[in-house]
Amino acid sequence: MLPARSQLSDHEVMNQPPGRGDADLWASDPALSGMAVAMGGDAGLLAARGAALGTAAMRAAGREAMRVLPELRLFDAGGRRLDEVIFHPAYHRMMAEGLGAGYAALPWEGAPGGHVSHAALVYLHNQVEPGSCCPMTMTYAAVPALAASEALAAEWRPKLMARDYDPAVAPLAQKRGATLGMAMTEKQGGSDVRANATRAVPEGGAYRLYGHKWFCSAPMSDGFLTLAQAPEGLTCFLVPRWLEGARNAIALQRLKDKLGNRANASSEIEYHGALAYRLGDEGQGVRTIIEMVHHTRLDTAVAPAGLMRAALAEAHHWVAHRSAFQRRLIDQPLMQAVLADLALDWEAATALALRVAQAFDGSAPEDRAFARLAVALAKFLSNKICPPLVAEAMEVMGGMGYVEDTAMPWLYREAPLNGIWEGSGNVICLDILRTVAREPAAAEAVMAELLAAKGADRRYDAALKAHLGRWPGLPPEPEARWFAESLATLLAASVLLRHAPGAVSDGYCAGRLAREGGRVAGSVKGLDTAALVARIGG
Repeated sequence: MLPARSQLSDHEVMNQPPGRGDADLWASDPALSGMAVAMGGDAGLLAARGAALGTAAMRAAGREAMRVLPELRLFDAGGRRLDEVIFHPAYHRMMAEGLGAGYAALPWEGAPGGHVSHAALVYLHNQVEPGSCCPMTMTYAAVPALAASEALAAEWRPKLMARDYDPAVAPLAQKRGATLGMAMTEKQGGSDVRANATRAVPEGGAYRLYGHKWFCSAPMSDGFLTLAQAPEGLTCFLVPRWLEGARNAIALQRLKDKLGNRANASSEIEYHGALAYRLGDEGQGVRTIIEMVHHTRLDTAVAPAGLMRAALAEAHHWVAHRSAFQRRLIDQPLMQAVLADLALDWEAATALALRVAQAFDGSAPEDRAFARLAVALAKFLSNKICPPLVAEAMEVMGGMGYVEDTAMPWLYREAPLNGIWEGSGNVICLDILRTVAREPAAAEAVMAELLAAKGADRRYDAALKAHLGRWPGLPPEPEARWFAESLATLLAASVLLRHAPGAVSDGYCAGRLAREGGRVAGSVKGLDTAALVARIGG
């Protein structure tokens, strides 16, 4: 017998925000829409994708893809090797949405602003489900690397650019579309890929690979770019996942149990005589694959901006509907100060990433030179500010921010990833120093960008003068992080001064170049808090 209703727990829910429902990720985001249009992105495409990705149903699919982890299946029922990963249908949905919209294809189809539109898609998808971004990013970035082999490019490029997600276990010729991953890292080397021990043995017009890879991102990709030691030295190879009538000799060992990015099945693999095709000359492996790394770095500079946007949007929704001490949280001056301060970093990361993407679209030599150095600066700065920003946004929500019912826990777990992928902080800073030393055109292009904003703000001018006075040449190695942070912050300020509203650029110069106050969020005076907080909420 059921108890009487009065005996059931039946309290009235008060002072709790409603569900966000459908959220238009483009229309509600002036930082993205303003900069993407200014940098030449396809506003019509991005508006449609922002509306579609922001629906409650799509965000729920993203959460489901994170919740139900990929499953490694090594054998079938009869004991035959499978070496396959099974994903939740929501993961496949995210892949189909992204590739169908041109995530991997846009930059290579010839339309203006392809890289800017791609970068905006990276930003949007990272707010919904970042794990599926990894295979899509690698597919995008592999396309220019294939230029090292006309034959491989002719075979693979059409499938990589097909805008058609086909997860079938089948050789390339039978696929409507394909994805391409990467397998470089080994236990003993990490970022030092020249220490790789995987062997490549010539066989006819191809090679057989033998060795172990400590990280293979997206192991169900249709192929992988990988590095191995050939007779003439470290060489880049394309390893197909599936062969005609057989599986290639790639044995999955285990899936990595990662902090975040859990929908993506990063794995350890072994090559047991896997068939591979040389990409570029023997001994030129790093030079060949660096083209792929250059483009994946763009996405690792964009992704943290998307994560910061997602965290701030969640926090803004909370404070707009939650009251304490007889006032809405969003109306309380101290809360406004915190959110406004955080918004400066999100605005800067977004503007800088899209400016770098514009340089990737450019055809002039100075565009290429600027992109080479600026992408490393953007990656370094944005990934250093992302984790503390997400942590502060979590704190804005109090105890609920620590609960999986909200988006904050997965955003917090995801926040450090892009600072590690494609070169951790020290690797990036050393690369910045090498680029400044060896590629004068890159340093000159960045300096031209800095000088373009000179005279717009006295605090900017003073900070630029101080930077050049402190480092008239290359800094000593122990100061590489300081140098990179200073240069990247100035570069972000330069972009904001020329393209962002006055409240944003003025606030950034006050809060990041001439900071008066403490180092924690909300410790800056003189910000136009109302204008900055309003931009978070669209």
